[in-house]
Amino acid sequence: MNTVAPWRRLLAEYVGTALLVTAVVGSGIMATELSPDDVGLQLLQNSIATALALGALILTFGPVSGAHFNPVVSAADWWLGRRHGTGLTGRDLAGYAVAQTLGGIAGSVLANLMFDLAAVTLSGKERSGAHLWLGEVVATTGLLLLIFALVRSGRAAVAPAAVGAYIGAAYWFTSSTSFANPAVTVGRAFTDTFAGIAPASVPAYVGAQLVGLLAGIGLIVALYPNAGAGADDVVVPHDSAEQARGRG
Repeated sequence: MNTVAPWRRLLAEYVGTALLVTAVVGSGIMATELSPDDVGLQLLQNSIATALALGALILTFGPVSGAHFNPVVSAADWWLGRRHGTGLTGRDLAGYAVAQTLGGIAGSVLANLMFDLAAVTLSGKERSGAHLWLGEVVATTGLLLLIFALVRSGRAAVAPAAVGAYIGAAYWFTSSTSFANPAVTVGRAFTDTFAGIAPASVPAYVGAQLVGLLAGIGLIVALYPNAGAGADDVVVPHDSAEQARGRG
């Protein structure tokens, strides 16, 4: 059970998600400025920056909140941990989801401002189609399988590198470029840049991610029946060791 003060955990989730979206959006803007005529190169630059930033952010905020940065990850943590008395409580889940979503919006605003754009520019980039929604289901399911496989096998310490690598790769092997995160999806609606998504496209993307959540939980239960016992280590171990040593 994580006994770090709730406000500290929520702050970590808010700031971490904000910086993740800042990395996604900011690197997309920079990529279009540096390589204006090569969309493939733009995606490469965007995916590398996102993967590296995600790994660094998990290392930074993981000891406080677990570095979920994603309502789907938090929901899986809550659901799978209930039977074992581990992971997030229902109240924690609600707080995490709100903090992550607000952080996602703040991240887009910050990226816009850094590149001298209006603070809020709603995206006009339509992302719609069954093939894209399927890509989101695949990306989200795979992300959850990876995280809980690492926890179940006692390898959560490598999650920063593994999760960053997965997201970087999923940019390329999924048709949707792997949003796989409702908070990030909502946040990216607030920037009319390379990484943006039109507000009208957001509900279907989030719906697909929720389908991926259900599929991921089902596969995790089938493959790793006791994965919930390690829910306190999702995405990385975040027990109260610091507080136990009197340095909280």
